[in-house]
Amino acid sequence: MRKSILTTLTLSVALAATAAHAQSQQAAQALYDSGKWQEAALAAAALNTSAGLALAAEATTGGASLVADAQKKALFQKAQEYATSAIAKDRNNAEAYFELARAQGRLAQFSGILQSLGLAGDMKKNLDQAIALNPKMAGAYVALGLWHASLDEKGFIARRATGADRNQIAPNFEKAIALEPNVAVHRIEYANALILQKKPAEAAAQLQKAVTLPAETFWQKRDLESAKKTLAGLK
Repeated sequence: MRKSILTTLTLSVALAATAAHAQSQQAAQALYDSGKWQEAALAAAALNTSAGLALAAEATTGGASLVADAQKKALFQKAQEYATSAIAKDRNNAEAYFELARAQGRLAQFSGILQSLGLAGDMKKNLDQAIALNPKMAGAYVALGLWHASLDEKGFIARRATGADRNQIAPNFEKAIALEPNVAVHRIEYANALILQKKPAEAAAQLQKAVTLPAETFWQKRDLESAKKTLAGLK
């Protein structure tokens, strides 16, 4: 009987701890959704879980878009650290690989040619791993589409060094949109890729659809405003 009581108490404590972590994760997510990225990153990282560290990486990468260029590189490096720690805690966390790839992609923009190509290779491996773990992760297909578009735009040497293929741009974006047709940022990023390919009419078509989709979080509203400005510039 005593053993049964102890077992019940142990299970109760474990369930309470799990519930507390879930609530804390939700609280950190709510902070991020409202645009409080610094608070979100700190709260999420403090959980010291794979999911929390992945969210800390996402918040830090997102926050970098709001600061001066001189501050961006350090934030992308911090996001990379968070994502790497998230993977160390759970090697089956697709979000952690995706966030690592996203941080690497941003960091490549502030690196030399050789380092950026190395980061591009690592980014591709991490995106492939994210998709292997979660084939329905739309964001990973968007990132792959951008990966191919950005490297293709850089020319023959970049394509040769990384294996980037312009024929893989559209299929990846179309896959993402098929998975999440009402997420505006997928179409916005597709438009950005089409602009790189010098296809303004097709980019405008994607943006026209994007601006009709719902925007609830701080980041979605910010994306929507950016899309409107880009669309106006294409007309």
